[in-house]
Amino acid sequence: MEVILVPRAESPATTVMATVKVGSKYETKDISGLSHFLEHMAFKGTKQYPLPSDISTELDGLGAHYNAFTNEEWTAYYAKVRNDAFDKALNIIADMYLNPTVPAEELEKERGVIIEEINMYEDMPMWKVDELFSKVLYGDQPAGWSVAGRKEVVQRVQRDEFLAYRAKHYTSGNTIITVAGGYNPADVKEKIAAAFRGIMEAPDTPLPDVREKQSRPQEIVMFKESDQAHLVLGFRAFDAHDARHFPLMVLADLLGGGMSSRLFKHVRDELGLAYYIDAETHLFTNNGFVAARAGVAKDRVGDALRAIVAEFKELTERSVGEDELKKTRAHLIGGLFLSLETSDQLASFYTGQRVMNLAPLTPEDVAERIERVTAADIQAVARDLFTDDRLNLAALGPFKGESFGDILHIS
Repeated sequence: MEVILVPRAESPATTVMATVKVGSKYETKDISGLSHFLEHMAFKGTKQYPLPSDISTELDGLGAHYNAFTNEEWTAYYAKVRNDAFDKALNIIADMYLNPTVPAEELEKERGVIIEEINMYEDMPMWKVDELFSKVLYGDQPAGWSVAGRKEVVQRVQRDEFLAYRAKHYTSGNTIITVAGGYNPADVKEKIAAAFRGIMEAPDTPLPDVREKQSRPQEIVMFKESDQAHLVLGFRAFDAHDARHFPLMVLADLLGGGMSSRLFKHVRDELGLAYYIDAETHLFTNNGFVAARAGVAKDRVGDALRAIVAEFKELTERSVGEDELKKTRAHLIGGLFLSLETSDQLASFYTGQRVMNLAPLTPEDVAERIERVTAADIQAVARDLFTDDRLNLAALGPFKGESFGDILHIS
């Protein structure tokens, strides 16, 4: 196993996080959503805590903040506790990670819970449009599927499939244990080794490839009765290992990272077309994208798209001024440090880097790389990525047979 220790003597809390390097990108269509379903089942009983209420009672008795999450590439189980409760939290998380019993009766009940979770996302257009954007980018392959999976799989999947999936992926080579916060560092590695001594020994599971194929702008326009249209407009990018990673971060923040960003000022403040609008980049181990997101007046979608496209194009044609660049770098760096105030956020920060096999960077390292980004770097990455053969749109709203293909062009 890989162990990450992030001591912060001044912190009143410690987070214990057990991470398996497996998520929805590792699935096949017949088990789509199994990574997420298995995460739920870890709370439904273990060898040491056979009832779901046993686990929650123990953690609540510590005053813990605890949960788990699944994304495209990893699944994590964590508990944040006061420092002197570290040993107990470690043993509970280890038991959940190593020894879920996956009780048949709980599995049947949890099917309904997850289906309702999927229904909830279907009723949240700001979430649903992100899912559509993944679909338009990657199509019918794991990178284009919902992390929560498909209802038909949730209704059908059997207990033996859970156990086989665990045996394949929940192994020493796929596991990262992270401890962050104000814990006592004495003997912490020995404590981790003892708590996880029963883990199955095997190397890590290779991450499946993501197929990238596009020659012209693409769109998915989906009907949903609503008072507002939701849009994601963006471009295929590169993976997290690319040297252009930091210029792209600065570019996305400049476009839509705050109330003084270009998109916010133009589309919301000047044109009054949107309530929320932002831009973000998501880079993974072997794929990535940069996109603008907005909720806009349903009868002015075309105007909003033209305005967003114009901002993308502007970055390819004109160099960013030094004052704007300085402000953007400061905004990014400030946001980074504010986001890492707590032990659970620190644990996720370092774990995410290692899941993607990146050289570990401290927040100070990241800030230093952001400070290095120049106006020329930003224009270069904009010219590399903002092209018609990388452009994609997902739109969700009261559309009937509509297309926005005539707007989807940069050149």
